[in-house]
Amino acid sequence: MPNRLAHETSPYLLQHADNPVDWWPWSEEAFEEARKRNVPVLLSVGYSSCHWCHVMAHESFEDQETAEYLNAHYVSVKVDREERPDVDAVYMEAVQAATGQGGWPMTVFLTPDAEPFYFGTYFPPAPRQGMPSFRQVLQGVHQAWEERRDEVTEVAGKIVRDLAGREISYGDARTPGEEELAQALLGLTREYDPQRGGFGGAPKFPPSMVLEFLLRHHARTGAEGALQMAQDTCERMARGGMYDQLGGGFARYSVDRDWVVPHFEKMLYDNALLCRVYAHLWRSTGSELARRVALETADFMVRELRTNEGAFASALDADSDDGTGRHVEGAYYVWTPEQLREVLGEQDAELAAQVFGVTEEGTFEEGASVLQLPVRDGVFDAEKVASVRERLLAERSGRPAPGRDDKVVAAWNGLAIAALAETGAYFDRPDLVEAAVAAADLLVRLHLDEQARLTRTSKDGHAGANAGVLEDYADVAEGFLALASVTGEGVWLEFAGFLLDHVLARFTDPESGALYDTAADAEQLIRRPQDPTDNAAPSGWTAAANALLSYAAHTGSEPHRTAAERALGVVKALGPRVPRFIGWGLAAAEAVLDGPREVAIVGPALDDEGTRALHRTALLGTAPGAVVAVGVPGSEEFPLLADRPLVGGEPAAYVCRNFTCDAPTTEPDRLSTVLSG
Repeated sequence: MPNRLAHETSPYLLQHADNPVDWWPWSEEAFEEARKRNVPVLLSVGYSSCHWCHVMAHESFEDQETAEYLNAHYVSVKVDREERPDVDAVYMEAVQAATGQGGWPMTVFLTPDAEPFYFGTYFPPAPRQGMPSFRQVLQGVHQAWEERRDEVTEVAGKIVRDLAGREISYGDARTPGEEELAQALLGLTREYDPQRGGFGGAPKFPPSMVLEFLLRHHARTGAEGALQMAQDTCERMARGGMYDQLGGGFARYSVDRDWVVPHFEKMLYDNALLCRVYAHLWRSTGSELARRVALETADFMVRELRTNEGAFASALDADSDDGTGRHVEGAYYVWTPEQLREVLGEQDAELAAQVFGVTEEGTFEEGASVLQLPVRDGVFDAEKVASVRERLLAERSGRPAPGRDDKVVAAWNGLAIAALAETGAYFDRPDLVEAAVAAADLLVRLHLDEQARLTRTSKDGHAGANAGVLEDYADVAEGFLALASVTGEGVWLEFAGFLLDHVLARFTDPESGALYDTAADAEQLIRRPQDPTDNAAPSGWTAAANALLSYAAHTGSEPHRTAAERALGVVKALGPRVPRFIGWGLAAAEAVLDGPREVAIVGPALDDEGTRALHRTALLGTAPGAVVAVGVPGSEEFPLLADRPLVGGEPAAYVCRNFTCDAPTTEPDRLSTVLSG
């Protein structure tokens, strides 16, 4: 019989709806039940494409005996971290503080007042490699609760007090200057892997936000080293196994330093961020590889992640059926030489093995290989390689596909809207811009209420119950601002303004200018979460600073500009020390130092050839954080168009920064020079 999760919208929670565990969703009622029964709460946090979450579910939560023990001695609460990043952040901070590491599945034992007292991640069904079994942990915690209650509540109280004391040092409320950004670049150079690209050792994550900083820093200063690190990292990632060489799109991360074997789940946020990075790399260098990867990644998102309602699903699973009924990680993506021969015949299989690095011993498990493009200099027949790729892709599409997490997360859709709008504009792909507009329309229709408050998730056209957090407001505003620049439709600037007004009113500390991840009127957890550092996606804090800055450049709004600059004080403190983890903040700081530039394009009509040429040139400018408005003279769509006439009856571009303006120009070449950083 299904448990209480059967009525949830999260695919992850629905995966547990038929467990014998009597799960509760995160709710006041669950803690009320724990108080009534005088038992602790087991909090289990995961997400639908998390491999070890599935393993623990299968081993423990589907096991009748384990479930009966849990149901007798605990109230069990299941949380989808992608739906409730605030709950996840607060308890992950406690797990990391207590154990020195964290991850998912996250397993936390709480008092009925939601105070944590014992922590872990994955627990096996039987003792293994020094780890106790899950049943042993359950029994041990139950015993402590029954026999040493005072000690347990004292530990819980101390943990909560310690968390409350971990306030962030904001530096001062001023943006980083030349010196801090130069120090950040030096720090990145020290951690850079010159042989393989990327930063640090294994596992290696795509450093999307850092790459944006490096491209902006190069545009502003001409620093060749910054561009080289960005270029080489992008090439290594795109040639490695982390990039899907047949279908486009990136896996979550590489388990090794060489980008060979990925963790195979594909997330919307990674693909949105990387699509934009490669489009920006092409804009800076004209690299053919960057162009191909940007377009293939955009096409992957539209083809495989777009929902029936027009927005984008969260993720594709790492695991799929290997054809024998077993669910195996990477089964959909890997190939053996024998499989190549079956599909391609002897001769073409040999070519495919050479091109894609498929070996007899394999680069993954059980003799299978992850496809890469290891040979840089080999001369292959391009038509033949294209034919091989098509045939392999067709064959692969007949394999059992990985599961898809269909929930729509507002923040990640905001990132996808920005990426698709810009990629569509750069490469003359109006279909991609239309896909961005459709997703933005869905967010407005389904995720925004009359007060422009955001709901974090939806599924199958139904809004979820969870309030948006800071990253939702910031990333959706970022998407809308990109859409405004690309389409010339001022309504997107207006919607971005509504969202950013909430950031100022409900997420900002009026004293210090610091930002919180949850609104002042949101559900009160044991601590109000607050983290300025980037993780797999930009932090809400730095994403908000970036969007506030762009909005201020568009509108001249002093409160938004001031809020952006105060928020970037934390980048002044952290940029020189931990540049790898605050890349988006460093990118925003580059925009502040450059102005950012405000570009107004006026023409007799949006589809006029001269207007389009200037508009395209403006969008292709590399000046960090430049904003673009386009319209007809006298248009009220954008504040930047006010009092901007045609020049001699011709379409014209006006460029301003730091309260001074260049003479207007009617020539795309002149505009290109002005906006080249």
